[in-house]
Amino acid sequence: MHDLRKQALLESGKTVSRKARSRQSTPASSRLNTPATSRAASRSRGSTSRGGSDEEGDGNLSDDTSFSVGSIDEMLKGDGAEPSASAWGAELADRMEEIFARKGSTLQGREKCYKRYAYLLTAQYSEEEIRGKEDELIAAFLKSIKEERSEKEVVLAMKALAITLITSPSDMIYETASTPLKRAIMHSESVSAKTSAIHALSICTFYGGASDDEILETIDYLLEIITSDGHAISAPDEPDPVVAALEEWGLLCTLIDDMSAQSEDAVEAFVEQLTSSYAAVQIAAGENIALLYEKSFRALDAEGGDSPGDYPESDILSDPDETPGVPKILRLYPAYRRTDQLLHTLTSLSRNNNLSVHHTSKNDRKALKTNFSDISNSISFPHRGPKYSNAIDDESGKRYGSRMTVRIHKEGVMRIDRWWKLMRLQGLRRVLQGGFVGHYENNAVVFETLPIMITNDR
Repeated sequence: MHDLRKQALLESGKTVSRKARSRQSTPASSRLNTPATSRAASRSRGSTSRGGSDEEGDGNLSDDTSFSVGSIDEMLKGDGAEPSASAWGAELADRMEEIFARKGSTLQGREKCYKRYAYLLTAQYSEEEIRGKEDELIAAFLKSIKEERSEKEVVLAMKALAITLITSPSDMIYETASTPLKRAIMHSESVSAKTSAIHALSICTFYGGASDDEILETIDYLLEIITSDGHAISAPDEPDPVVAALEEWGLLCTLIDDMSAQSEDAVEAFVEQLTSSYAAVQIAAGENIALLYEKSFRALDAEGGDSPGDYPESDILSDPDETPGVPKILRLYPAYRRTDQLLHTLTSLSRNNNLSVHHTSKNDRKALKTNFSDISNSISFPHRGPKYSNAIDDESGKRYGSRMTVRIHKEGVMRIDRWWKLMRLQGLRRVLQGGFVGHYENNAVVFETLPIMITNDR
């Protein structure tokens, strides 16, 4: 593994001034350092959305036409055997030449080519191979998106666009790509195309050079889709576009340090979605609520000069379990003014055996109850992350805390103990699927997106 991945990158608040820390709750590294230069540093979800541990060996590649964390568990089918390492670059070069030579190409040929190109970039980090060709590649993908000759072609073009940007970010792509992607969201007759366009727009916003104002504009745009239940994009009561908008809202929210102006309205919108008829909508809405509560607090740093006496007592929270070593946290702003009502809603929903008419499986009901329990834990003490457990380890005598991990080969595990980390992990996996671990090891862009120290299992 590269030295960059072996650095002890912990929460980076210690490098930020006390004044700056008073207005930020996510790490200083949560926004990429100029995406264009990062290379130099080298649908619906059901119960599969969040597991306690992700074993890297289970992350098989899928080349289907969905942006889906769930599809990470599907085997690649239909395109023949993987090329050898020596043939990899040659095949990728052939696919790029095929993409460039659009004149005379057939619809079926483009679909097959985009599918294979996306697979090749997903399965193996290929920044050197596509370097200098990104603009021409993206222009070809956008042409397919604008023309929309078939649902399959346009969705595959969006996937190819997204993996190209994660492989090689650009400061210029958002300006070029956002308009055609929004046009697809608004006017495509295909729900799958609308859904994929929402995911692709988010990736272009994250890695394509969008300014802070443009990020907030995209966040507001996604919230409009959510609050209208899809009516705003002519997809009334279709769950997939709403789930996509919720997921990508959460991803882009991690780029904004101060959400005080947006938090109240956003939480209100997500609370409405907690009673949706679709499990995936409820789960994504709940995760966004937890993220907003997390962002509205920060840990008090005694070593950095913080003292509880410097702040109103009502803004200081202590760990309800009095866990040793857990610092007090400071409320930066109210995430939501009706927290008691929200907790009551979550409790009522978690006890309701008829949570939804559209998720009848026991797995879905279990996933929802786990989700609502996680959200309640985070609202009670916002620095509790996903899958937080109050149980005490008999050997260490310590509480288990957040138990979500991702195994990185034999190097150890990545601990997903904050909601912002979960949002970024899921955002990357929707594009990279089974190629996530390989990109984490070799693609500095992915590591900068999720700068988490690898620890051992114990």
